[in-house]
Amino acid sequence: MILLSLSSLALSYAVGGDVCITGHDSGPVFEEQPSSVVYPEGLSKGTVTLNCQARASPAATYRWHVNGTNVPVGDLRYTLVAGNLVISGPQYGSDGGSYQCLAMNRCGTILSRVANLKFGYLHDFSGEGQSPQTVYEGAGAFLACQAPAHYPALSYRWFVNDFPSFVKPDGGRWFVSQVTGNLYLAKAEPNDTASYFCFTTIDMDISTKSTFSKANQLTVQPDGVCSAPAIKVLPDPCYYPILKVDGLLPSKAGASAEGPILTLPEITFHDEGVYECEAYNSEGRDKHQGRINVQAQPEWLQVMSDSEVEISSELHWTCVAAGKPRPSIRWLRNGQPLSTQDRVEVNGGRLKVINLALEDSGMYQCVAENKHDTIYSNAELRVQVQAPDFRSNPVRRLVPAARGGQVMLECRPRAAPKPTLFWSRGTELLTNSSRVTVTPDGILWIHNISRADEGKYTCFAENYLGKANSTGHLQFHSSPTLLLRFLLPLSSPDATKITLAPSNADINQEENVTLQCHASHDPTMDLTFTWAHNGALLDLEDPAGPYHRVEGKETIGDLLIVSGQLSQAGTYSCTAQTVVDSASASAKLVVRGPPGPPGGLVVKNVAETSAELRWSRGYDNHSPIGKYVIMGCSPLSSGWRTMRTEPSNIEGNAESARVVGLLPWMDYEFQVIASNILGSGEPSMSSHTVRTQQAAPTVAPSGLGGGGGDRNELIITWTPMAREYQNGDGFGYILAFRKRNTPTWVVERVSNVESSRYVYSNQSLSPYCPFEVKIKAYNRKGEGPFSQIALVHSAEEEPTVAPLRINATALTAFEMQVSWDPVQHLSANGILRGYEIRYWRQHEREAAADRVRTAGLETTARVAGLRPSTRYHVTVLAYNSAGTGPASPKSTVTTRRPPPNRPPGNVFWKTDGSWVTVRWDHVKALGNESAVLGYKHEGQSALKVLDKGKTSVTLPLPKDNGYVVLEIRSWGEGGDGAAHETIVSRDSGETD
Repeated sequence: MILLSLSSLALSYAVGGDVCITGHDSGPVFEEQPSSVVYPEGLSKGTVTLNCQARASPAATYRWHVNGTNVPVGDLRYTLVAGNLVISGPQYGSDGGSYQCLAMNRCGTILSRVANLKFGYLHDFSGEGQSPQTVYEGAGAFLACQAPAHYPALSYRWFVNDFPSFVKPDGGRWFVSQVTGNLYLAKAEPNDTASYFCFTTIDMDISTKSTFSKANQLTVQPDGVCSAPAIKVLPDPCYYPILKVDGLLPSKAGASAEGPILTLPEITFHDEGVYECEAYNSEGRDKHQGRINVQAQPEWLQVMSDSEVEISSELHWTCVAAGKPRPSIRWLRNGQPLSTQDRVEVNGGRLKVINLALEDSGMYQCVAENKHDTIYSNAELRVQVQAPDFRSNPVRRLVPAARGGQVMLECRPRAAPKPTLFWSRGTELLTNSSRVTVTPDGILWIHNISRADEGKYTCFAENYLGKANSTGHLQFHSSPTLLLRFLLPLSSPDATKITLAPSNADINQEENVTLQCHASHDPTMDLTFTWAHNGALLDLEDPAGPYHRVEGKETIGDLLIVSGQLSQAGTYSCTAQTVVDSASASAKLVVRGPPGPPGGLVVKNVAETSAELRWSRGYDNHSPIGKYVIMGCSPLSSGWRTMRTEPSNIEGNAESARVVGLLPWMDYEFQVIASNILGSGEPSMSSHTVRTQQAAPTVAPSGLGGGGGDRNELIITWTPMAREYQNGDGFGYILAFRKRNTPTWVVERVSNVESSRYVYSNQSLSPYCPFEVKIKAYNRKGEGPFSQIALVHSAEEEPTVAPLRINATALTAFEMQVSWDPVQHLSANGILRGYEIRYWRQHEREAAADRVRTAGLETTARVAGLRPSTRYHVTVLAYNSAGTGPASPKSTVTTRRPPPNRPPGNVFWKTDGSWVTVRWDHVKALGNESAVLGYKHEGQSALKVLDKGKTSVTLPLPKDNGYVVLEIRSWGEGGDGAAHETIVSRDSGETD
């Protein structure tokens, strides 16, 4: 009781209140902390509420500090609602400052983060306007905002002439600095002439205020002078993609890097670095670099946690925070600063307290801060003090033992500080001997058990708070209790012993191995075997698993390992066990296999076509590493592929190599694979992505050709260069062309990598003029080689000469033949493709003429589909890819009268053996029809023509008793008449 009173007094003194009860009470933990507030200056009737709520048992009480002194809660203007501080009518002079909430109970005190109460204001712009500005077209300018006094920071916008016509970015020509408020203009245009107003806004927690300046007059005057590009003044510029000078451009920059404005969303520390913008036009180029520095508020990487430790022991807590600038760390105990003194050592994020006392109990806080923010981490420390107590963990009451075996008795009382432990047997104090061992942590071992060891064993524990003891009974195997338990006659008991221990083994991966384990034991008891791998018990009952029990005698417990794997190497322990004792033996299994993955892969000294790789050796898995292979992948590869290296064969003792044959300006990842005589291992972790250095292109574009187009045009086409041949950014094409047999080349640049054609227009171009053309690629690093020269013709024009000696002849009532003299190719203004025949009836207009084109350069053609007895006009025109030339003189032709539209009548046939004779009546032509000149018949054999005097024909019959379909028609100058169709068979002939 006296000790408990002293402890209570010590703990009360430490926290200034009642005792913090272990297992029942808990110190405060913040659930809500105050946040900074900006309050409008001059607003006298409002209120400000700073929140503070903590979870605690018993419930927390609260106090507030402002600028390090107590807030006079109870004053008319300060009210405490739960833990929240309410300030009525905040005043600029007396209420501004830094506020902190203290939450406390009998377990300790914690301090909240700092919340600043500040007063916001925005004065009006001065009444004086700025002097008007005049700039030349294409030049750059800026208009100063000269913002009035204010707090907090302003947001800036500009409007033009009238509110709310705000300035828009317009492709990057306009920029408003959110630091100074100034308006910047690049490449002024005449329509930029206007009055501009700076519009400023502050956002406070309960209101927003805005004001704007007097007019700033800007006048843009025309200027025809073209200047070289400059980052600030840039007439008609083009831009190379923005690049990161000291690393890879983040992929999240996306298409924004192609223009003058770079956008980096969700910025991180990896985005920090130097960025370069380069612009060019026909007069030259200029570049500018800028650095992005990324900073961040503190963020916890490691914090301490609630701890219960023994009195007089040591406490070690560590806090680690990230941030930029690097956060400083300080410590608080119950809201008060901690520093190195007496038993306390503070070293940045490390806190050490030695020889812990009760008054060290309480709430501790680790505080990390930089100029951006302050963060807190809380933990509760409870220093434990207790006299030894065996109630929760007494000594084992009954310990069976077999002759020749060994036993272990544990002594683990609950106590703080750690007690002194010793053992006795009866009144005899036990000390270390040949058969008895007492360890420093209180464990009693007795070896080579005999009947004389049977009896009571007592553990005594003592610290300065008190004493305690606990007793257990060692029972020899032949005792009456064991006789009753096993129902067996007494005999001389034998301790369990391993008679054949497992031997160390060495196998290759996927091989099987058997580890032997035989034991002897008291035959009156059951014997079981268990196996453990590196201390973990194995499951020998899973038929699909790798571990199997070898069936045999009771005293044999061999282990079969199937298809051994590298992970199964280690120490295997066999334990033979009865109900009263056990024996164990161990052996090591070595599994040889392919090497493990190399580690620590880094890529250094990245050049245009090569990079140096360094790595550290992985596990050889008991078989020497013979060689390494380097694998790589890029956005252009479908997967990992073997890379070329120097040296080409990387020996097993190497830890570096150079990868060669890379493409310039290409992203790569690498892996390293080790191999030995047993195979290749797993690849290393992939390297970080690296991009090779840029280089000038080394190959020329392919597919150079062209031609066609409109009048006075030369069209040049090519196949766009694939990504792997570009070798750098700022990629484009250089075209050179000249008229054949002339000395001067015309050179043009095409800056779009996707371009595949260029159109050169010149009013002086002759039609179908041959040009020699060549092309090469360029990028930021230089120009590549020119391609082979290709011959490309300018656009064709229509032929200028018409065909002559046109002759049109009627062939039938429906068809005519047209012939003409050819056009000379020199008059075709290009490649003559053929001729176009135009024909129209006499009463029609020429514009309605039907047209037929020849497929080649033939000078005769047939035109079908005409009307009978009709007069037609015919002309012929030459054509090429540009169109048709002039028409020839007209030729006139009249088609013949039509043939009779009636088929032969009264058709019948008569068979005679294997022949059949077919007869018909003569067809008479009408006055408007052409005369009949004969007949045609077509059937099983080819078409045959008969003169008009014959009205019968004899034909052979089919040999297979079949039939034949026979057509008979008249014919004459107008063409073929209507046909009569009849089916002829071996049946007697009759008229159809």
